[in-house]
Amino acid sequence: MSTSTGGAFAGTEQEPLLKVSGPGSDDEPETARWGRKSLVTISLTVLTSSQGLLIAASKANGVEYGYAVTSANCSVEFVKLFISFVALLGVWHSEGVTEDNTLRSSFGELAVYPIPAALYLVKNLMQYYIFYWTDAPSYQILKNLNIISTGVLYRVFLQKPLSGVQWSALVLLGLGCATAQLSVGTESVLATPAVGLLMAVVMAILSGAAGVYTELIMKTRPQRNINVQNVYLYAFGVLFNLAAIWLYDYDAVVGKGYFSGYNVLVAIMIANHALSGIAVSLVMKFADNIVKVYSTSVAMILTTLVSIPLFGFELTLPFVLGTAVVCVATYLHYQSKLK
Repeated sequence: MSTSTGGAFAGTEQEPLLKVSGPGSDDEPETARWGRKSLVTISLTVLTSSQGLLIAASKANGVEYGYAVTSANCSVEFVKLFISFVALLGVWHSEGVTEDNTLRSSFGELAVYPIPAALYLVKNLMQYYIFYWTDAPSYQILKNLNIISTGVLYRVFLQKPLSGVQWSALVLLGLGCATAQLSVGTESVLATPAVGLLMAVVMAILSGAAGVYTELIMKTRPQRNINVQNVYLYAFGVLFNLAAIWLYDYDAVVGKGYFSGYNVLVAIMIANHALSGIAVSLVMKFADNIVKVYSTSVAMILTTLVSIPLFGFELTLPFVLGTAVVCVATYLHYQSKLK
């Protein structure tokens, strides 16, 4: 599901899995603080850049997925649910069971979670199918469209004003994504087919909507332990994914087995998607928002460089220029938020 925008619970790509406090204490040695921040930055960069690469590489012979994507997505949600519950057990052990960290809830509180869970379900499943029409570097570039959708939805539904620099950055980001998709040496104008671009836009809208909605949930009861909220969200995620398996991959999963087609690469991909949420939480604790910007920008470059020998990706001038513009736009957008 992967970077967060908004509150501690909301996320445009991967919502945080663990409740964490602010940056390290003031008396922590500067060397230790710098080392921890560097480790978190590197971890988030590696996880972010490898998401698209792992999905693309998991396709058998680069053509079809040898496993049921609904099964893989369900496994990701289950791992997140397990990690969140273990984290909650740690909270109970240290703080005891309180009104704010108990799993006991009312119907009204639980009723709001199916909506973001459903949005994440569709968005996360689409990220597998988009690779039928695009490559890993283009996917990494197009993922940044969720910054635009999130910014607009924040303005409309949360009444959060955007500065002139932020609006300019959003426009610049859109232009950068478009430039990176321009085709060279072919009759087609765009390198990615219209279906792939449409899927990228829909994914961005779904991701932004899920992020804004989860922030609304958080603000309804801000004292609620975030690990409890994550357990609720991922529990519905698992249920919805099981429903998706029953509706779309019942014969394949039941006939061949839930783990049919799984291999080491698929297992790494599932772990990568689950751990990305933890990385976002660690960034909140040990680093800052600008780390997410650097990680996103470096991830685009790393994905491109790795795709050249791995998938035979060919660099073009529009792609290089578009990537540079997206990096600058992302930096301007988040740098403006910090002021």
